[in-house]
Amino acid sequence: MEATGTDEVDKLKTKFASAWNNMKYSWVLKTKTYFSRNSPVLLLGKCYHFKYEDENKLLPARSGCTIEDHVIAGNVEEFRKDFISRIWLTYREGFPQIEGSALTTDCGWGCTLRTGQMLLAQGLILYFLGRAWTWPDALNIENSDSESWTSNTVKKFTASFEASLSGERELKISTISQKETVGRYSDDHEVRNEIYHRKIISWFGDSPSALFGLHQLIEYGKTSGKKAGDWYGPAVVAHILRKAVEEARHPDLQGITIYVAQDCTVYSSDVIDKQCASMASDNTDNKAVIILIPVRLGGERTNMDYLDFVKGILSLEYCVGIIGGKPKQSYYFAGFQDDSLIYMDPHYCQSFVDVSIKDFPLETFHCSSPKKMSFRKMDPSCTIGFYCRNVQDFKRASEEITKMLRISSKEKYPLFTFVNGHSRDYDFTSATTNEEDLFSEEEKKRLKRFSTEEFVLL
Repeated sequence: MEATGTDEVDKLKTKFASAWNNMKYSWVLKTKTYFSRNSPVLLLGKCYHFKYEDENKLLPARSGCTIEDHVIAGNVEEFRKDFISRIWLTYREGFPQIEGSALTTDCGWGCTLRTGQMLLAQGLILYFLGRAWTWPDALNIENSDSESWTSNTVKKFTASFEASLSGERELKISTISQKETVGRYSDDHEVRNEIYHRKIISWFGDSPSALFGLHQLIEYGKTSGKKAGDWYGPAVVAHILRKAVEEARHPDLQGITIYVAQDCTVYSSDVIDKQCASMASDNTDNKAVIILIPVRLGGERTNMDYLDFVKGILSLEYCVGIIGGKPKQSYYFAGFQDDSLIYMDPHYCQSFVDVSIKDFPLETFHCSSPKKMSFRKMDPSCTIGFYCRNVQDFKRASEEITKMLRISSKEKYPLFTFVNGHSRDYDFTSATTNEEDLFSEEEKKRLKRFSTEEFVLL
């Protein structure tokens, strides 16, 4: 009877915390975000410039869009569609109870896991759909400030989407069934894209069976001493994501893997070994790889000297975003304008969606309101993510990123490095890591250090 009473108290505590967090995080996004029409906007390697309405207008490199000689600048509507098409994963409530706890919500503690999910989701979009893909229904998600993006006046033209995510917005998207999908899209390619769009989202569902859902990630995090309700740092989440992808047995996921840098070093031979690992007999291509690099951009505060490097990273076609945020408040950084970072915010509590249902609604997995934050406010601890579709792509990416690191480091040591060879070639005291052992003893020690976000500065 005593145990039962304790369980009831835990449930009441959980319900109270859930109610409090739901009230708290229902207001957090009720702010407008303003974009300048005179500066380029970068979103995961794509450049947009709202000053020019001609979508084919060529801009010179000095605009700050990319390091290339010329780029094609997209207009406002293209940016909206691109941003909204990214998969948005937020706090949820009312999902199946997490094993070993009384929790049915991650409000107030799961934000870094959510931003990690968003980064992984972007990597999967690149793998299955490509960077050019956008959700055909993206612009059907309306909000009360939507006219601000189509007016010719400067004031309205520069106003961003109002964050009307508190349940007041009128969703105009009807549920898409498989039968409707076949009828509404013009060819088999578009039908395939929509099927994978749904499939990717379903892998992040809030149920124990979802491959990359909260329940599974928490289970994998137990090895590093984490449990449901704990704070997860960006470095720990990187290792949890690696474990989740390695453990996934879905046939569609056998051609992609994750590599996590060790102590700010990417060992090229280790990455290539993962890409060339045995695959299905009918698939001789290299594996795609998502490279996650936990770094620290300063001491107690972010060092402004790293601003240009972060902007350069977000300008690369290989970038899948950054798991970062403010202290103890994680965001998914996907772009920038001037000295402000553009991000997706997981701190909005939504109701559980059963993604096992054939025609589950998609709209709560896409955000119509981009947010901006000054780089100065960014917490120095973060994890940077890159995607390479094969070995050749990795070699090109490592060369390009290395050049950027040299330029940005100047008199300082670079944030991270690419080196030839295997990690074991540089650490003769460590035993070779068994790939079947998802966290080696050395990694466990590293994870405990990362969990407090105490990085060694070079």
